[in-house]
Amino acid sequence: MNQITMKLNADKLIMMALQEDITSEDVSTNAVMPKAQKGKVDLICKQDGIIAGLDVYARVFTLLDDSTEVEFFCKDGDEVKAGQLMGIVTGDIRVLLSGERVALNYLQRMSGIATYTHEVAELLKGSKTTLLDTRKTTPNCRIFEKYAVRVGGGSNHRYNLSDGVLLKDNHIGAAGSITNAVRMAKEYAPFVRKIEVEVETQDQVKEAVEAAQTNFFSAKGTVEAGADIIMLDNMTTDQMRAAIDLIDGRAETECSGNVTKENIESLISLGVDYISSGALTHSSPIMDISMKNLHAEG
Repeated sequence: MNQITMKLNADKLIMMALQEDITSEDVSTNAVMPKAQKGKVDLICKQDGIIAGLDVYARVFTLLDDSTEVEFFCKDGDEVKAGQLMGIVTGDIRVLLSGERVALNYLQRMSGIATYTHEVAELLKGSKTTLLDTRKTTPNCRIFEKYAVRVGGGSNHRYNLSDGVLLKDNHIGAAGSITNAVRMAKEYAPFVRKIEVEVETQDQVKEAVEAAQTNFFSAKGTVEAGADIIMLDNMTTDQMRAAIDLIDGRAETECSGNVTKENIESLISLGVDYISSGALTHSSPIMDISMKNLHAEG
């Protein structure tokens, strides 16, 4: 992870995780280790997968004590094997013990996401379709989870609500129609923002296509095109195929809704531009990783 991003955005979240785990003191560690003692511990992979989050793992310990040394024998994105020694952490044993669970939580979670994403991305290899994540992330962990998706070979959809315009069913309901929603979005949003609209029926597809081809007069009097991307949400394969034929290249296409590793292959032949899958972040199992062989030095 970029060190500027780490310092500005991730550090405070890591500290919150540590403070959640230690509300007053680490009673167990303080009982068996009443004073500073230098030690080492091994970071060991216990199952095959794609590793992600090594910098975040190390940051947990250096936030507790910046003299902690972390040596890695792999890097984010590497394929790792069960039994592999991935790194060694050296420092105050109290720091190693107190930071262990939080550090492993991040590393196991991020590596699990990278591994699952890699498996799905491999199924799309050779196709025109880009694999995207969603905003269905763990609260206060989005920065870590979306990074892990990229490590695994996926791409990020919008990071948050400030990142882009996506007009979903309730936005359309509030605006009164797809046409109204797209027009209002074009008038309000900066011109660099793409407009994406979600559809669930063939009638909505037709309206979205018309909106994609319509020129709207903005408040400034300029003429601007309509929707850029049409999202086909929770449709059957046959419904999506009909929708893509109807769109006929007049807007980019994205399919979404209950997309998993098990069913994504049936979508590849559709030729959509994007497939978004919340499962990349909300359903990825963790990777089994542990810290072992802690011992004192000196």
